[in-house]
Amino acid sequence: MTQATDLDPVLPGAALVAQVQAWGRAAGFSQIGIAPIDLRDAEPGLLAWLAAGFHGEMDYMARHGLKRARPAELVPGTASVISVRMDYLPGATPEGWQAVEWAGLQRAQQAQVSLYARGRDYHKVLRQRLQGLADRIAAHLGPFGHRCFTDSAPVLEVELAQRAGLGWRGKHTLLLHREAGSTFFLGEIYVDLALPRSEPTSSHCGQCTACLDACPTQAIVAPYRLDARRCISYLTIEHEGDIPLEFRRALGNRIYGCDDCQLACPWNKFAQRSPLPDFDPREGMQGAHLLSLWAWDEASFLRRTEGSAIRRIGYERWRRNLAVALGNALRADPEDQTLRAALRAARPHASARVARHIDWALDEG
Repeated sequence: MTQATDLDPVLPGAALVAQVQAWGRAAGFSQIGIAPIDLRDAEPGLLAWLAAGFHGEMDYMARHGLKRARPAELVPGTASVISVRMDYLPGATPEGWQAVEWAGLQRAQQAQVSLYARGRDYHKVLRQRLQGLADRIAAHLGPFGHRCFTDSAPVLEVELAQRAGLGWRGKHTLLLHREAGSTFFLGEIYVDLALPRSEPTSSHCGQCTACLDACPTQAIVAPYRLDARRCISYLTIEHEGDIPLEFRRALGNRIYGCDDCQLACPWNKFAQRSPLPDFDPREGMQGAHLLSLWAWDEASFLRRTEGSAIRRIGYERWRRNLAVALGNALRADPEDQTLRAALRAARPHASARVARHIDWALDEG
């Protein structure tokens, strides 16, 4: 790579961090901080969470064990972590967006997709821009050891972001920022550079329990403690089997993910809009009728979800989730023969798993 000429070949630590932050903002990141790699005091909490089985079927969480809390074991030579946040609310998101989303949850036949998943796959967006930032640093410093992550490896993202001064851990376990709420993605660059750490921020949740009270399945079993097995995001995305009967009605019209704890959080009145068009909603991912999505065959699903995070759940789980939502819509309006007919028409050609959910849906009406 060509060495940069507008700066000294090697900047002092604080000046280098400031320059990296400026490059990061130019690359579309909302905030950048530096975290230390000593996370030993986070290990007991991680082990207790795993021991309780709260990770559900996410076996990789246990498989990597304490590597999550030991960056230098995951990537030997790591001396610091560059932690980034990227806001994801689409630029055209209206004021009062939380009320708009709550209203959508009340329309039983409207498919609700989590806000973060309505546009391009965030893994692709962040990974490309993280690597671009790393390349920019290398162009100035010369080759250096690094590795980029975005929800893609055994990394304690929230813990690192908190220590990097990007916010505090909310009671729903997501990171919160006083001027941005929680509607943002996190990413990291593990580097072999000894950079000065950023100053952590204090917590500002106080006595508020809005997120715990709002969770449809009581997945937030205590402040800062999430049982993923009860979480609608987990059930509709990570869980491969049948949706447990006890949670099906609670899913409502949510077919991919759940935003309720974020909608309830008072800090999200400060949520920031993204300047990137990548997160603008695609056709069918915002305000669509359940039956319009139910009409997609597998080829349509693959075509319409290309480059989207939704594609990774596959067509069968997509249909499973839709069947549950249709059952909830049918329960809300048992006289709707269009819903009933669509479910019955799909039954003979459905996989065994989807068929079981169709049968449940028909029984709900």
